Amino acid sequence: MTNKSGYILEKARVIDPKKEINHVMDIGIDEGIFVEPEKVKRPVRIKLKGFIVAPGFIDMHVHLRQPGGTDKETIKTGTMAAAAGGFTTIVAMPNTSPAADTPGAIEYLKTHAEASCCVNVLPAGCITKNSEGVEISSIGGLKKAGIVALTDDGKCVQNNELMKHVLVYSKTFKLPVLDHCQDAFLSEGGLVHDGFWAAIKGLRGLPSASETIMVARDIILADAANWKVHIQHVSTAGSVELIRNAREKGIQVSAEVTPHHIALTDECIKDFDTNFKTNPPLRSEDDRKKLIEGLQDDTISVIATDHAPHTITDKMVEFAYAPFGVIGLETAVPVCITELYHTGHLDLKDLISKFTSGPAEVLGIDAGTIETGKKADVTILNPGLSYTIDKEKFYSKSRNTPFNGKKMKGRAVATIVSGKFVFSLIDGINGII
Repeated sequence: MTNKSGYILEKARVIDPKKEINHVMDIGIDEGIFVEPEKVKRPVRIKLKGFIVAPGFIDMHVHLRQPGGTDKETIKTGTMAAAAGGFTTIVAMPNTSPAADTPGAIEYLKTHAEASCCVNVLPAGCITKNSEGVEISSIGGLKKAGIVALTDDGKCVQNNELMKHVLVYSKTFKLPVLDHCQDAFLSEGGLVHDGFWAAIKGLRGLPSASETIMVARDIILADAANWKVHIQHVSTAGSVELIRNAREKGIQVSAEVTPHHIALTDECIKDFDTNFKTNPPLRSEDDRKKLIEGLQDDTISVIATDHAPHTITDKMVEFAYAPFGVIGLETAVPVCITELYHTGHLDLKDLISKFTSGPAEVLGIDAGTIETGKKADVTILNPGLSYTIDKEKFYSKSRNTPFNGKKMKGRAVATIVSGKFVFSLIDGINGII
């Protein structure tokens, strides 16, 4: 079947957490937007009984590596991986080479995305010039160029006074600040979680306090500035508790967790497999449980991949010399359905909210819901589909996944962007990729 623009998605269970929709219904799509089913001209009817139709998933933490790291990933391959993983919108991190700290760098991303992408790509800009933590970037110019957030992801602004000014200034432009919370002195030289397995394996530990200290700092500054701080890839029980208390007090702090921190622990590094080396590191089982509790009570409102591609050569070295990072665009949804839904930790509505209304609210973007007259971005799920993750079938250029060979139950089976199927495993429906 050709990829036409007029569809009626029939008899699916539609789950839209923002609209509080959770029932079987038909969805109409025509000329790239959501319409009432009866208004679709010459529709292609797609029977989806047993499937879940959700607003297009958003990943607000993706490293596309272009420019400067195209041996690891490109804008094209990264967005193909996103589509195959069920994501319709991604936020590109600015720690490229050169860094995305100027309007010109943002225009570069937008131009290449428009030419080669199959999903929506939203740029983030650097907090500081070249992410060096010394001088604030031209935030006004970056905002005009089209950024949706500020971050020095991969680094944390250590200067408290500078961070205070960043928050005050970013508030003027309505830009959330996304922070990789890590004290540079406490974390220096750390390779894995500072716990049992670090001691047993003789690897230098990266203490939980290196994260929680900066989370506390950001909460205090967010309160003072009365503006949004979003804590990236939360990994510790202490961070969850700090964020929970802050949100209860009405402080504008939000947080995300990655699928690998939900599903894995520091025990995974016992064989020195560098595909489990990430920053922040995989933590203890107690930390993992507290992260899930944070998802359950909405202390953590976002799941994001921190998709960090590296070449096989990069990772095929001694553990101490391997770069931090794992890829996640093509494994996030199955891992989360398996580890959170099928275990009973979250129902589908709450799980879907972490990929839709949660990130949309943090970013302040018009997405993450199904609404008549709005752009038709859709993720279709089959929560009962069993399959085994095979890294050799990835669209990403890189293969550094900790989940290769793992059996999963549930995955995204189709991705629709602006009314077009960009990815599909549904019989009779072809995707663009």
